[in-house]
Amino acid sequence: MSLLRRHALLALAGLPLAASAAPGGLPAVIDHDGGSPEWDRLRAKLFGDRPIATGADSQVQLVVPLRAAYGASVPVKIVPRLGDQAPGRAVRRYTLLVDKNPSPVAATLTIGPAIARAEFETRLRVDEYGHMRVIAELDDGSLHLSSRYVKVSGGCSAPPNRDAPQLIGQTRFKLPEGLKPAGQPTPAEVTVIHPNDTGFELNQVTVMYIPPHFVRSIRARYDGRLLFDLDCDFSVSENPSWRFLFQPRADGGGRLEAEVEDSKEQRFRGGLDLATGAIA
Repeated sequence: MSLLRRHALLALAGLPLAASAAPGGLPAVIDHDGGSPEWDRLRAKLFGDRPIATGADSQVQLVVPLRAAYGASVPVKIVPRLGDQAPGRAVRRYTLLVDKNPSPVAATLTIGPAIARAEFETRLRVDEYGHMRVIAELDDGSLHLSSRYVKVSGGCSAPPNRDAPQLIGQTRFKLPEGLKPAGQPTPAEVTVIHPNDTGFELNQVTVMYIPPHFVRSIRARYDGRLLFDLDCDFSVSENPSWRFLFQPRADGGGRLEAEVEDSKEQRFRGGLDLATGAIA
């Protein structure tokens, strides 16, 4: 039965029109904290029956636009409510999920002692309207959830950029705001030049699907100390980029380094010498 015919029959019967769904079965009233069958399965598989704090009790916040401009590059920010990392009050791990993506576990971040505050920014692919979620595990073992509903689609089938295939694997660090004064966390960003092909993209010339080829892991260090270990898949956007906060040495020196591996078992490295600005 068409939507117009159903509405006409409801009006003749004197019944109110349903407000829970929009044309195409999309929700008209957004519930950012709502569940889904996909989330139910993921929760059971990943966390069993462990309690997960939500709402005002949660110690993490996920910042995502309700409507993103482009499904293949949705900006995502994870903000801890704990403030700076400290013994007994620190985030140990983040699990980032996109409920309705073909591969819903987008990324798992294991956080090391060189991170000053467990605040991260990246961009994700979103395949269809649905929830994005982050689950934080603190060093006391407790779990905390934040979720947002995102109205965007098509992110996993969007054609990738093929302008500079010779640059694939280049791994670059930058300090967007320069080095902060001693005692203040410094924002840094690591980017890997990579198409992050999903396997669902169509080559516009051959009209054949492009085989999957994406970054699987990024291991980031500062002076040999762990910043984060990232395990990810094609739900992360093309040219994966992760912004984080670290605490530089008092003399402003030291070296940021990253080791990268992709789904074809190719390995890449990149680094930045803070004292000289030299890139390697």
